[in-house]
Amino acid sequence: MATCVIHSRVSSFWCLSTRSIAATMNVPKIHVTKITTTPSSLAADLDYLNNFTSSTTTTTTKHYTNNNNYSNNSTTLIQKSMEIAKLHLIMEIVSDRLEMHKNVAAQRDNWNHLLLTSVNMITLSASTMLALAATSTTSSGAPLMALKVSSTILFMAATGILAVMNKFQPSQLAEEQRNAARLFKQLNGELRTKVSLGNANEFEVTEAMERVLALDKAYPLPLLGTMLDKFPHKIEPAVWWPQKKKKHHWKEEVGDNKNNSNNGWDSRLEGEMKAIVKAVRKKDMAEYTRLSRKALNLNKVLAVSGPLLTGLAAIGSACLGCVNGSWPVMFGVVGGALACVVNTVEHGGQVGMVFELYRSLIGFFKLMEESIQQNLREKDLHRRENGELFEIKVALQLGKSLEELRQFSSSTQNDFASKLF
Repeated sequence: MATCVIHSRVSSFWCLSTRSIAATMNVPKIHVTKITTTPSSLAADLDYLNNFTSSTTTTTTKHYTNNNNYSNNSTTLIQKSMEIAKLHLIMEIVSDRLEMHKNVAAQRDNWNHLLLTSVNMITLSASTMLALAATSTTSSGAPLMALKVSSTILFMAATGILAVMNKFQPSQLAEEQRNAARLFKQLNGELRTKVSLGNANEFEVTEAMERVLALDKAYPLPLLGTMLDKFPHKIEPAVWWPQKKKKHHWKEEVGDNKNNSNNGWDSRLEGEMKAIVKAVRKKDMAEYTRLSRKALNLNKVLAVSGPLLTGLAAIGSACLGCVNGSWPVMFGVVGGALACVVNTVEHGGQVGMVFELYRSLIGFFKLMEESIQQNLREKDLHRRENGELFEIKVALQLGKSLEELRQFSSSTQNDFASKLF
């Protein structure tokens, strides 16, 4: 009985295990669906692939182009930084030149005042000694000889000092250095403006260097060797700008202004500039050339008269007591007094400075004339300076308003172009 129960349980367990394994191994069938591809869907897939490839290539090209543009921009920025650094260097040199010329101008102006005062005091002292010697009751002896020798020495010293002064013309030297300081200050301001704008280029650096060298040549610092001739045979204007100026490429700096295709120039402005050039050449430059010639001739006469009078006074002082007559006293006393007057007019009145002033004014008008003609000769309007700005600059340089400048060019009166001088 027990054996039958055990057998039935074992049989039941075996049947359950078999069913469980069979249920576990019962895998469902997989139905594979056939994918059909039509020609239209294949063309769409190819178009998608082409578009993807094209977009990828375009993105790569744009990235490469952007890299090239970035590289070019970086190179341009480096070049501009280098040009600005060069302009800063030139500005430092210009500032140093400015201080040098200011100091030398003050020094030579002091020379003029001190030497004039000293020479006049020497001359008056010598004349006084000669007069005292002539009125002395002693016909001979140590007092008369001492006064005579002293006055002769003083007259000879005054003659030598006057010869040197008239050769170098301290007042004219001071005016040269003042002009140089003013022009270096102007150049320094222009360089500061260019640096602040940040659009410096190689042309502007070269032009700045040429202008510095031209100023050094026009207004030299040394007295010997390179000093300007104080009594030239031919009157020529002062030239402080480069002789061979390159054409100003205005278009490269400010770009092509599409709103103003003529760059501010028209037939009216060109006619206005031509009228100004004609008036400047025939009236202003001619007038200041005439005045400078008169000042030069007066300075020549005074430069010769001063040492000549003191020399005659020295001869009269040396001959006092040696010859009979009053002419030694007359030469000594009257010659000394006239020499003081001549020296005061020449160096106190600064005739040499007046001549240099007129010479600089002639150079100023010559520079204006060359600037206007250079712009008018340029056929490409965009290579000229901007017409509106150029008209304002010329008007202010002549001391006129724009309305006065336009009225002057249209008037028929033969008048001076400048109201400033």
